[in-house]
Formats: sequence, C-alpha cells, structure tokens
Amino acid sequence: MKLTYRQFRYETTESLKMALFQIRANKIRSFLTALGVIIGIVAITMMGTAINGIDRGFDKSLAMLGYDVIYVQKTSWTTMGQWWLYRNRPDLKVEYADQLNRMIAPNPHSELLLAVPQMSTYQASAKYRDRILEQIFSLGTNHNYLETAAGGLTSGRFFTAVESASSAMVCVIGDDIATGLFPNEPALDKSIQLKNGKCRIIGIFKKQGKFLGLFSFDNQIIMPLGAFEKIYGKNMFTTLRVKIKEQTRVSEAKEELLGLMRRIRRIPAGKDEDFSINEQRAFKSQLDPIKNGIAIAGIFITGMSLFVGAIGIMNITFVSVKERTREIGLRKALGARRQTILLQFLIESVMICIIGGFTGLFTALMITFAIEKIVPDFPIQFSLDLVLASLAVSVITGVVSGLAPAVTASKLDPADSLRYE
Repeated sequence: MKLTYRQFRYETTESLKMALFQIRANKIRSFLTALGVIIGIVAITMMGTAINGIDRGFDKSLAMLGYDVIYVQKTSWTTMGQWWLYRNRPDLKVEYADQLNRMIAPNPHSELLLAVPQMSTYQASAKYRDRILEQIFSLGTNHNYLETAAGGLTSGRFFTAVESASSAMVCVIGDDIATGLFPNEPALDKSIQLKNGKCRIIGIFKKQGKFLGLFSFDNQIIMPLGAFEKIYGKNMFTTLRVKIKEQTRVSEAKEELLGLMRRIRRIPAGKDEDFSINEQRAFKSQLDPIKNGIAIAGIFITGMSLFVGAIGIMNITFVSVKERTREIGLRKALGARRQTILLQFLIESVMICIIGGFTGLFTALMITFAIEKIVPDFPIQFSLDLVLASLAVSVITGVVSGLAPAVTASKLDPADSLRYE
C-alpha cells in the first residue's frame, strides 16, 4: 500500500513523541549516550569560532596597516627574527621619500601615489608629572603621514607642513597614552617629557586596538621628523610608507617601487636588492599554517569524539531494541510496517544527537562568552554558519549510528518478538 503524505506525517509525529518519551524515561543513559556528540560539537564549534575570530582579527589588523600602503624597510616581514640575513644591509634614509616623490609626480601612469618617511623606536618612555609610561612606540614622520595611515583623530589636529619643516616640538598621541598620563584631565596642549626633550600634545588618535593581538596602535606618539631626531637621535629604524593608487594592483606597484628603489640605491643589474618591500600578504602566508593547524587538531578531536559517540549511540540503540522486542512484535502484529519501525528508532537516534548538538552549541557559546570576558582582545567569533554546520553534523551522526539498529528492529518477526522474554 502506498504511503500518503498524511500517513507519513502522522507516523513521524508519533515517532517523535515516542522518542522524546524514551529520552525522558532514561535521562542519564541518554545524556551519557550523547556525551561523545556533545564533545564533538564543542570541538568543531570552537575550532570554527577560533578560525573565524582569527580571520576577523587579522582583517582588522591589516586595515590598520592600510590595504593601499606598501612598506620599504631594511628587513622582510616573511623572515622576521632572522636578523643575521639583513645585518650587513645599509640603513634606509628618510631622504629617499623625497626622491621617490620626485620620480612619481611627473609620471601619470605610475602605480604609486605618495611616499612618506618615518623613523621609529619601541623603547621610548613618556612622563607627565609623577606618571610614567614605558615601552611606548615613538615615531617621527612628516605632515603627509595621515594619508598613508588608517584611523583619524578624536580631538585636536595633526601637525602641519610648516611644523614639520621647522621641527616643531609637537606630537599626536594614542588613546592609551592619553588615558594613562591624563586619566582625569584633558591631554591637549599639555607637554610631556620624552628622552631628550618635551613635546606639546596637539592631537589624540581614535582608539584602534592591537595589531594581531600584539602591538597596540594606541600606544604610540607621532611627531615631526626633526623633533624625533632631537629627542632620540638619527640612528633609528627607518621605513618608507608608500601609498598606491589601486589596492587591486599591489603586485604592479611593488614592481615599480622595486625599480625606483634600485635606481635610488644605485644597485647594478644582476645584483640582489639590499632592501625589502613588505605588504599585507606576507602576514597572510604566516597565518595560514596556524589556521591549518587549528583545523587539523579540531577535525581530529571532532572525528574521534563523534566516532566514539556514534558507537555509543549505536550500542545503546541495539540495547533499546532488545529491551522493546515485545513492543515491536506487538506493533507489527497490529499492522505496523517495517518502515514505521525503522523510522521510530532512527528518529530516536537522531533526537539524541540533536539534543547533544544543542547542548554542545550551548556549551561552546558559554566558553566563547567566558573567553571574551577574560581576554577581550582575543579574536573570537560565533557565527550562524557554525550553528547550522554543527546541527547538520549532529543529524548525520544520528542517522549513521541509528541506521543499523533501526534496520534490525524493522526486520524482527512478530511471532518471535511476542515470545521474547
């Protein structure tokens, strides 16, 4: 007899009711059965959450660097820490920025827009009255710096071309410095003591956060190059920030900049460059192994947990079939079809996995909230895609683990089942 939609809906509803009744009647057993699924869902959800969070934090950090800015430096970002590879390279000079701009300006087809020099040190300190901040990132540049930097100012202004040319002792500070040195008073127009001089604060940057959770853009002081040299000297790390016209043509811009820098440094043809051109893709290549490692570990833990969970569900479902053999025989004697019995036990298995999936999602959500409270800067993101993926994994696990016991139950002979003790 052909099964109508109305009959299928009725049998499905009844199977759901019986599955929920059995789960309520055996709460502890159902929980222990679903424990493997719960652990697996927590693992896969936290893995996806961590990867999504890393991507979000990484994109936010790259936005701080500027998607349309490339950097000329003595060292390469792809081999950071390997100082011996670059120790014999000659230092960059801030004058290179002016030379680059003179080459860029007359060329309407140039991929480059503007070059800005900067000198910096990570070992600076700032003092105001009895308050001192250590390990500040201090930077000297010119009035065009904001054209190559993300973010803006919350108050005050940036220094002008005149102040830059005259080496005025003025500075713009990050949010952390403003709140650290001036917790209860405005920072504008106050003078702070640096290494070999004082700078008057004329502006405060908007809060930006940390780059890759490490370096804080809110912990910096920016001043004219001449003022920086008066305070810290000239032998500091020099970088050229070069703004490009199109973000989609970074490779072409790098090739052009490479040629211009070789001309400026007078490097003969066939000889290697004694400088590096860095851009965001260098960080992406270093991020991928981290993400892959998290994914592999998460998939392994998830696979093992779901495998153990599926075996447990299959075993308990077989036990349930044995316990309810007489019930199955009675139902079949009263006219229940094989498909009805199969659907009943399959739905029961799937329901246990779905309950385990929701429990795992709730647990992962609580862990996520806890991490965000304890470590606010840690990049973590819980998304709808992860919820749907976790529930899909739960349903598939339930179907796979419950199929064999359900088929066994559907094939039981009614007469033998009724005589079963």
